[in-house]
Amino acid sequence: MTDFEISPAFKGFPPSSWGSTGHEFLATKPQLSDFQTPLLSLSKEALDSNVAVMANWLGQHGLEIAPHGKTTMAPQLWRQLLDAGAWGITLATPWQVQVGRNAGLTRIMLANSIVDRVSLEWLAVELNDTSFDYMSWVDSVETVDAMTSVLSGISLSRPVDVIVELGAAGARTGARTLEQAVLVADAVRASPVLRLRGVGGYEGAVAHDRSATSIAAVEKFLAQLVELTALLDFEGRRPVITAGGSAYVELVAQAFEGVNATRVLRSGAYQIHDDGYYDGVSPLGSLRAAMKGWARVVSRPEPGLALLDGGRRDFPYDYDLPTVLDVAGARVTAINDQHLFVEVESEDDLPIGTVVRLGLSHPCTAMDKWRWVPVTASDDDHTVVDIVRTLF
Repeated sequence: MTDFEISPAFKGFPPSSWGSTGHEFLATKPQLSDFQTPLLSLSKEALDSNVAVMANWLGQHGLEIAPHGKTTMAPQLWRQLLDAGAWGITLATPWQVQVGRNAGLTRIMLANSIVDRVSLEWLAVELNDTSFDYMSWVDSVETVDAMTSVLSGISLSRPVDVIVELGAAGARTGARTLEQAVLVADAVRASPVLRLRGVGGYEGAVAHDRSATSIAAVEKFLAQLVELTALLDFEGRRPVITAGGSAYVELVAQAFEGVNATRVLRSGAYQIHDDGYYDGVSPLGSLRAAMKGWARVVSRPEPGLALLDGGRRDFPYDYDLPTVLDVAGARVTAINDQHLFVEVESEDDLPIGTVVRLGLSHPCTAMDKWRWVPVTASDDDHTVVDIVRTLF
């Protein structure tokens, strides 16, 4: 998709590109060095490698995947996942589902509840398309009642498929006990406008690292998800069982092995991966960080301190601060809206004007700061070969 016209709204793009179409600009074989800082870039080689690594791993473990599209909100990148065999795409809000439908998605899992009338009225129309496979989550009888109340007043061509969500005390959404989850499923079966499709949950809500305590918590949660699947009556339909962020995929595979269901991971971060949180917790050691940040030294106001022209508006900081990749001893110590504070060991390091390559942590909060992202051929070949549009 390169038929758009580049304008000053394309953050980081060179003024010389303004007025050109994306196709025309790419035909000039631009280099990253032609762009302004700050900048986020992706590596095609790394994206392709990560998608292939996961596809191979899924095949070995007999799992499907519906990658979480909220990570990138980029239909181009969703299409790469689907072309590699993804079962569907997971999304997080009704609006994201609408974006997905506009992008041509035919199987969407909304990993959330949908109870507002406007969204449900839109969904009812979409369900007239018999090729559209949709499912959303419910975690309480009250949620089921709210959906039933709205949908009962709408003309529906078929019931809305729902996944009963299991949670955990103190975690995010989800029924807090198996007993509560069973009651939710009973309410779904009693509803004239809903249909029980499966069970799901997010094990990342109960742990955030790979300590023994965290691993045990994840294993316990996944075992309960499997137990819930066995407890419920799906009236002859093959259920879906779904879990899986990007941190504990091997534990999901182990827990789901042998379960008579369509076993679906929802990992989304693996496509881009990172140099921070996921690099530290993912069990798939062959994944590579496909994103890099680029920022320029604009001030050396005191010894040992360099200020870069990228900040919170440009790079993720919710899990870890960016890291300086190519200068030994240089360390990001703080971040402002438009600046990074970098501690340096030598006064000869990072003179004003130096462009710094940054490792970033958490792709889910990297892509949302950019509407147009240049894609280089590889980490080493900085020829820009594509432009990814995000829709946040």
